[in-house]
Amino acid sequence: MVRKSASGRIGIADVAVKAGVSHATVSRVMNGNFTVDPDIAARVRAAAAELKYQPNPVGRSLALGKTDTIGIVVPDLANPTFQEILRGLSRAAAQDGYRVLIADSFEVSSEESILAGEARRRCDGLVLCAPRMSDAELEEIAPSLHPLVLINRTTATPGVPSLVVDYGQGVQDIAGHLVELGHTRLAFLAGPPRSASNEMRLRGLETFKAAHPEVEVTMLEGGSDFDTGHEAVDAVLASGATGILAFNDLVAMGLMSGLHERGLDVPGDISVTGFDDIPFARYTTPALTTGAVPISELGEQAWHQLRALIRQEGDGTSGSRYQPRLEVRASTGPAKAPRSTVHG
Repeated sequence: MVRKSASGRIGIADVAVKAGVSHATVSRVMNGNFTVDPDIAARVRAAAAELKYQPNPVGRSLALGKTDTIGIVVPDLANPTFQEILRGLSRAAAQDGYRVLIADSFEVSSEESILAGEARRRCDGLVLCAPRMSDAELEEIAPSLHPLVLINRTTATPGVPSLVVDYGQGVQDIAGHLVELGHTRLAFLAGPPRSASNEMRLRGLETFKAAHPEVEVTMLEGGSDFDTGHEAVDAVLASGATGILAFNDLVAMGLMSGLHERGLDVPGDISVTGFDDIPFARYTTPALTTGAVPISELGEQAWHQLRALIRQEGDGTSGSRYQPRLEVRASTGPAKAPRSTVHG
């Protein structure tokens, strides 16, 4: 007769008695060790099934040295871009039996290294998504986080794949579209100061300006959310620009809302563009012209790279570079004659 432990839970000892084997044999079978004789393994599994034995996940993780969990650190989970990356990562990892632990730094760069370290200690691998930490800090912490995959950052640390969107080329394509519509006065609503992708956009615009000296490009302080765009209306109007390049779709949507409140027409008075092509972008009024990024694919590919590292199937030298696709919609149109007055 099998007796439950004092806690009332069926344990390895109960299965061992039922199957007539040692505790160690039960443990090896439950952990997928294929060196156990097949007949004995079948007897152990039958005993476990009859007793409705459920392995302790914590104990199993300790025994195997793995948790079947990966971590991801994002700067702002409220941003649909990071939500979509997480969706792609979670779905891909789930197909291989892995769960995802999420850490949100809330755009506080000083928290990122702490969160990353804590997440890595609880997981088998880590994805750092667009971290805001400095290059020096990233280089310092990266070796301790392996296996590690970076999204929209790179590191000199060996064995760390990077998935990078070419925001520099993407913003040049958007600016070029506005110039083709006759806009010669542009304004860029910048993103967070410590954002690496914002730096890529800025470098891209410098390249664009060098190739188009006849185009005036005004740089305006910004951020990454709706409020940033909404609060930038006065600065945008004061710039005299007729074509606006917003850091991302959220900023563009906030700006369009603020312009509408002022009685201005998009694109009749001002053309507005975004970046990322989040799911809402095509449903704004008017629909938003943007640089489309394969956001979900970034998450899926991050898992494939991390899985290879966890399974020691790759050396981490592989990575991917993604080219944004210009998605022209109704928020951009022909340039209007320069305004002589400031609205507001």
